[in-house]
Amino acid sequence: MIDQSQFQQRRVAFYTLGCKLNFSETSTIARHLQEEGFTRVDFREGADIYVINTCSVTETAEKKCRYTIKKALRINPKAFIVVTGCFAQLKPGNIVKIEGVDMVLGSNEKLDMSFYLGSLEKKQQAEVHAGNIARDKRFMPSWSSGDRTRTFLKVQDGCDYFCSYCTIPLARGRSRNGSIEETVRQAREAGNAGAKEIILTGVNIGDFGKSTGENFFKLIQTLEKVEEVQRFRISSIEPNLLNEEIIRFVGESAKFMPHFHIPLQSGSDKVLELMKRRYNTTLFRERVETIHKYIPDAFIGVDVITGVRGETEEEFENTRQFLSELDVSQLHVFTYSERPNTQALKIEYSVPQDERKRRSTVLHELSNYKVRKFYQQNEGLESEVLFEEHATDNLMHGFTENYIKVESPYTEALKNKIVKVKLKETSPQTGNMTIEVPKNFIEVNSFQYSPKNLQI
Repeated sequence: MIDQSQFQQRRVAFYTLGCKLNFSETSTIARHLQEEGFTRVDFREGADIYVINTCSVTETAEKKCRYTIKKALRINPKAFIVVTGCFAQLKPGNIVKIEGVDMVLGSNEKLDMSFYLGSLEKKQQAEVHAGNIARDKRFMPSWSSGDRTRTFLKVQDGCDYFCSYCTIPLARGRSRNGSIEETVRQAREAGNAGAKEIILTGVNIGDFGKSTGENFFKLIQTLEKVEEVQRFRISSIEPNLLNEEIIRFVGESAKFMPHFHIPLQSGSDKVLELMKRRYNTTLFRERVETIHKYIPDAFIGVDVITGVRGETEEEFENTRQFLSELDVSQLHVFTYSERPNTQALKIEYSVPQDERKRRSTVLHELSNYKVRKFYQQNEGLESEVLFEEHATDNLMHGFTENYIKVESPYTEALKNKIVKVKLKETSPQTGNMTIEVPKNFIEVNSFQYSPKNLQI
């Protein structure tokens, strides 16, 4: 039994590095600690305990972890420092050597954080609690909070793919998930807390159901009926798992937005084979064409990595050409960095660092062109926008169904509302879409599920 009295009036602050999955887990950790008596404060306010949730995808993420630890100790040299997440799971020995760290918690231990904290007194030597993640079959549900408008709901964790460049299976273990019933309960909880839109997230969400005998298609069919939430989005989903059945469902759905994020990683079949990916460019092109067949106005984001080991100039040019011809809306470009204990290190040819950056620049420019083109195709149309709560420079922002970011002069009454607007033109300063909001705007009513809307 945890003595909660020791946590009363203690201030806790969080810093999250990496993916949206990490953000959902940080929010859940925060809610758990607040239930135990902690008071959550801003990172800069000076907390009694700092929790840093780390990433391990790139070398930059590890450097940011070290920088964040030092920053926290500058704010409060007596603060109790907890480092958790993927970097903590993979390299706990590296973290304990960082001055000022008191506790290191692995990927699954982090959601039981209060169990390990104790008296919160600074330690001479950091404690490490990081179990064998490969053998851990537990699934820890979580969802992000803090921004009531959009919530990230964790539906799956871990991965069984073991791509040659990736450490995620080592950091998060094998693929696993909660039941559809539990996931729906979490979605309703987030909706009752004010979330108008939920983004389904995980490491490999298309793999949902392997540990419960269910499947991803059945999950989204069931979530369609959740009355507490008006919108859902599917985050990154592997192309080999994004089948026509799912695409057609999204095209017919009243709640799932016309927005897909699909990892390609390379437009070269040779490099895809070196990466140990489970598809080729032919399959990927077919998936994009199927999306446009059922949902012509869909936003399609694509992940791509430049400069991986084995990517010659010719192979990069194949990727650039493939992406140039592919009818997608945006590229999410990552520069490759070697990760320990990955199979990619056995590939002899290594792309020089300056060449990796050059290739990233080329694809970033291509992405900018594709985004502008997609936005221009939507100018003059009407769309429903979910406005966010916060504002920047007296501008508020929101997203259309097909993920166009819009901006409008700040209007209090629009916060966390879904409103039908007219898309005007793309701002040359910000790259966002300017809009026209009707003076007497009417909030779009919450969708009420009816079999007439969608055959399930």
